[in-house]
Amino acid sequence: MGTMGHHQRSRSASGSPSATRSSNATELDFAAADLECPFGGIGALGSVELRETAYEIFFMSCRSSGGAAASSPGTRGGGASEGEVSSPVAGAGARGGSAVMSSKVKKALGLKPRRSAPTMVRTSSQNSGPVSPGRTRRPMTSAEIMRQQMRVTEQSDARLRRTLMRAVVGQVGKKPDSIVLPLELLRQLKPSEFTDGEEYHQWQFRQIKLLEAGLLLHPSLPLDRLHAAVLRFREVMRATEIRAIDTGKGSDAMRVLTNAVHALAWRPGSGSDACHWADGYPLNVLLYVSLLQTVFDHREPTVVLDEVDELLELIKKTWPILGVGRAVHNVCFAWVFFQQYVVTEQAEPDLASATLALLADVAADAKQGSRESLSRDPVYAKVLLSALGKMQEWSEKRLLDYHERYERGTGGTATEGMEILLSLALAAGKIVADREYAGTGNFTADRVDYYIRCSMKNIFTKILENGMREADPANDPGVVLTRLARETEQLAKFERANFSPLLRRLHPAPIAVAAVTLHGCFGVVLREYLGKVTILTEELVRVLHSANRLEKALAQMTAEDAADCEDDRARAVVGDMEPYEVESVVMSLLKAWMDDRLRISADCLLRAKETESWIPKSKEEPFPASAIELMRLSRATIDEFSDIPATAKDDVVQALVDGLDSIFQDYISFVASCGSKQNYVPPLPALTRCNQDSGFFRLWKKAVLPSCQAPEANPRGGASQHNPRPSISRGTQRLYVRLNTLHYVLTHVQAIEEPLSSLSSASGGNRVATSLNFDRTRAAAQSAVSHVAEVAASRLIFLDSRHAFYQGLYIRNVVDTRIRPVLRALKQNLSFLVSVLVDHAQPVAVREVMKASFQAFLMVLLAGGNDRSFTRADHGMVEEDFRSLKRAFCTCGEGLVPEDVVVQEAEAVEGVVELMARSTEHLITAFGAATSESIAGVREYEDSDGGTTHVPPTRQWGPADPNTILRVLCHRDDEAANQFLKRTFQLAKRR
Repeated sequence: MGTMGHHQRSRSASGSPSATRSSNATELDFAAADLECPFGGIGALGSVELRETAYEIFFMSCRSSGGAAASSPGTRGGGASEGEVSSPVAGAGARGGSAVMSSKVKKALGLKPRRSAPTMVRTSSQNSGPVSPGRTRRPMTSAEIMRQQMRVTEQSDARLRRTLMRAVVGQVGKKPDSIVLPLELLRQLKPSEFTDGEEYHQWQFRQIKLLEAGLLLHPSLPLDRLHAAVLRFREVMRATEIRAIDTGKGSDAMRVLTNAVHALAWRPGSGSDACHWADGYPLNVLLYVSLLQTVFDHREPTVVLDEVDELLELIKKTWPILGVGRAVHNVCFAWVFFQQYVVTEQAEPDLASATLALLADVAADAKQGSRESLSRDPVYAKVLLSALGKMQEWSEKRLLDYHERYERGTGGTATEGMEILLSLALAAGKIVADREYAGTGNFTADRVDYYIRCSMKNIFTKILENGMREADPANDPGVVLTRLARETEQLAKFERANFSPLLRRLHPAPIAVAAVTLHGCFGVVLREYLGKVTILTEELVRVLHSANRLEKALAQMTAEDAADCEDDRARAVVGDMEPYEVESVVMSLLKAWMDDRLRISADCLLRAKETESWIPKSKEEPFPASAIELMRLSRATIDEFSDIPATAKDDVVQALVDGLDSIFQDYISFVASCGSKQNYVPPLPALTRCNQDSGFFRLWKKAVLPSCQAPEANPRGGASQHNPRPSISRGTQRLYVRLNTLHYVLTHVQAIEEPLSSLSSASGGNRVATSLNFDRTRAAAQSAVSHVAEVAASRLIFLDSRHAFYQGLYIRNVVDTRIRPVLRALKQNLSFLVSVLVDHAQPVAVREVMKASFQAFLMVLLAGGNDRSFTRADHGMVEEDFRSLKRAFCTCGEGLVPEDVVVQEAEAVEGVVELMARSTEHLITAFGAATSESIAGVREYEDSDGGTTHVPPTRQWGPADPNTILRVLCHRDDEAANQFLKRTFQLAKRR
């Protein structure tokens, strides 16, 4: 520790009160309330009583031996006036001269001498009147200063002097330590020398209590509590407590008391003729400390009197009575200076410097004797450990919270005060540690390490408590943690700038210790907070970012401090910093958050599979509730994920996209699970040949036709005048709701991809930039759209419109069952579809209806069953009907189906219609040629009657397809076709 500056505040005992700070015992006691006496106390004796007893012992110890000792320098025999203050010390005369001699003690303790005249005292004649020119004041003797310092009145001092003068008569040459002072005082002092009987009684009982403390309660030698002398003493004490006892020569009580005291004070085994009545611990130390406290000016407690050398010489005369030696004196003297420094509110650093100087002597004393020799002196051991332990305890109590104690005064007096306490705590603690423990560790660095850690924990706790107290209970606790992280970083910087320069003198890496401690403190709070968190929130991410920033700042401080230190301790401190692993926490919470969001979406999908009825939410939103809910959840998930300010999300975003992609595909598969078109397309009827009806049979069919034909047709293919309703069933409508759903999913998936694109851009074009999309969902949806539209169209044409189309068109003859009713119903259905389908779904839906219509038209021509037959003459009407059918799709909506698409899809139908215009002979020839070309792919076909042909039942019909040509022949109503089919394939006639 560096040298502390000394304040020049020393003054003489004669200094002017107006020039000093006034103080009294009460103020000092109040200031010292936080500092307890390390030696305990005597329950029956207060501080005032101990001080009076100490002065009495001091007075007796300082008397001179021989006849000259009976009169002090202040008596008439010494030439002093009658009213002059006297002293029992023959060798302690007045200090003359105009200047005060330099004090060796103060010099040794680093205390500055005063520069004023010595204390003067007036003679009795001066006291009675004004000062005459010829009469001067004389300096006060050391004993007179002592009386004044111990606040003993002149009346009490004179009474004590007279009493001792009578006591020593006939005891010339007897050592003071062979006299039991309280017993002598009881013998010599009479009630007449006191103001009243009550005062005398209190004084007498004080002497009895003193004897009890020295002989019974705290004896220097072990005592049998049932000793006869003890019992006799107790009897006298009980009597004295009630009233004052007679102390005359003939008093029985006095005789019993004298015998008991002598028996207890002079016991066998004492090893000398000295009596033991005031040398037991802690009585002796408390009395001795009362004497040592007189070295401080009672008018200005921070000042040590320049007469300290003479005072100490006189005080040392009490050693034989009190059983005090040099080692105990050094400990007590150090404690007195430390206590004075504390009770004066640490205003005088010189007192602390003096304490440190005395502690050096104490350390030397402790080192000189081994632990065994010290253990043989239990009083010294008790005094040493008690005094130094209390010094260390009091100092460390403040050092363990030095931020709270010294933060406001950093850089000035407070830092100096902290430096002083560090020196005191370490000096006292090292002496105790060296005596108690023979360890080889670095005591100073270990204790400073402990101070730093405790103080950082304490100030961190206070910051946290203040933050919790000021926080709004309605807010997330994360707000408190975010602010705590910021304040913790500021605290670390404050520590480095203000306290670490001082602490570095004693510890190799104070900044590292402080940083690691704060890191651990915040880590405890952070882990407690994270233990209550289950999902990732925006506030949590801010907390984790704040924690990450704090950790980096503290780690940098630690690394920089350790780099400048060659001590292994610094490297060990760095190893104590357990990382927060913020990225790992973020990743874990991100995954938990992601799993939770995917679970919610999966639950939505599961509910849809269990309860979805494909009823649109409204006309404005023709989608099922499940699709709306699923897309809403998915969009919210992506938006929340995009708002998370965490770099670690780049590692989980692909997993999130894949999870949503899988759910979307599962939902699309659920939407598309509506069966197959084959469920609605009629099976191909067996191939048969047309009958050649007789003329009579044809007339009969014409006669019964009106009763059998559908009412909406007329001979010219006209229709009735009423407007039929759309024939779309509820099942078909639900299929189109599915189609809307698929387009709804496609549209919203594209909207969801937009924030993912911004994530890809923010990632700097890294590995995730090219894969954050829902391509598989989009492909699955496109495929599902085609499938659902195909199934819906097949159901609409082959099921909902079957009566007008497949089961009504060209039944029995062409001329009476033209396509106009079919077109009217078809247009009504198309208009309804356009009104219920979303814009994006209309083109594919109408296109699939067109394909289904063309397929149904072909089936009417090629697989119409036994109720349909055609002649070459029907070609014109069929061709005209098909043109009308094409025109219906070309004019549907605003180009929902492009004309070129209609033309392309109509090619197969037109080719079949063209075959109907050809002669039977031409068809037979074309069939033979087509059959020869495809003979490699022909397989046997078994018809419903068990007959076989060599033509496959394909639906891929066309003008060059042998199966198509064969079916045209099967529906040709002429004799040539009938005979060819009978001869070639043995086809049965229609029934």
